[in-house]
Amino acid sequence: MRTTQQVLDQILAFARASEKIRAVAMNGSRVNPNAPKDFFQDYDVVFYVENPRDFLADQSWIRHFGELVILQQNDFSNDGIDGYIFLMLFTDGVRIDLSFDGLPGLAHIAEDTLTTVLLDKDGRIPPLPPASDAGYIVRKPERKEFDETVNEIFWCSNNIAKGIWRDELPYARYMFDTIVREPVVKLLTWYAAMRHGWAICTGSYGKWLKRFLPAEIYADYCRTYAGPGYAETWDALFTALDLVGRIGPELAEHLGYAYPHEDARRVLAYLRRVRALPPDAVSFDGR
Repeated sequence: MRTTQQVLDQILAFARASEKIRAVAMNGSRVNPNAPKDFFQDYDVVFYVENPRDFLADQSWIRHFGELVILQQNDFSNDGIDGYIFLMLFTDGVRIDLSFDGLPGLAHIAEDTLTTVLLDKDGRIPPLPPASDAGYIVRKPERKEFDETVNEIFWCSNNIAKGIWRDELPYARYMFDTIVREPVVKLLTWYAAMRHGWAICTGSYGKWLKRFLPAEIYADYCRTYAGPGYAETWDALFTALDLVGRIGPELAEHLGYAYPHEDARRVLAYLRRVRALPPDAVSFDGR
């Protein structure tokens, strides 16, 4: 596997050899002093170029960086100018996410606090502060966001229950693993930030929550990942709602917001009734 320095040398050698590339920046976890370091970290690199489309039309340049396992190419727009990103995984395990942005994008380079300038051929970039995750610190939610997040958890739980009773596993698991899990993770993220003075970054999708949550809270969250059985899904759902009931009121009190205790009580009672329904029930009364 190439070393970090070897990869950076390749990137800069390529950029220096092309008149079309005027500046190079790197962002993401590799410039985040608080991110765990390992060999799976991507190289998130931006080339600021005169015409990004040149590198889309002729992709022979990719061979400069090694032999591909797989490539994904996506488009983006920055101030109305099309840009292109190439997500490249190479056979030696190195992954480079290389973006080609237009030169006007340099005006926004300081907006991402996780940015380090690697090359500036024309001296267009003003001095930037050292890269930090200051722009990614978890912020306190406004009351509306807090209320909507908790409501989403309790409201969509009825869809999980309905899907289980109907023997519609794909629907039930989508509702749990996608729709409900997202606000649960958001609540856990806020709870972790509250405990650390609203001065932490938990990473994308809460990937660093284990570092910031009490061990028992994190262990309970892990138990919300269920197997394919319906009994397991029911248990995981009630574990998730119990977790919400433990951290939600404390978080609400800290923020000065009201927690919907009655909603929680009524939803839990409803879910227990659905769980007890026989599969051949013709009404909610169980008959």
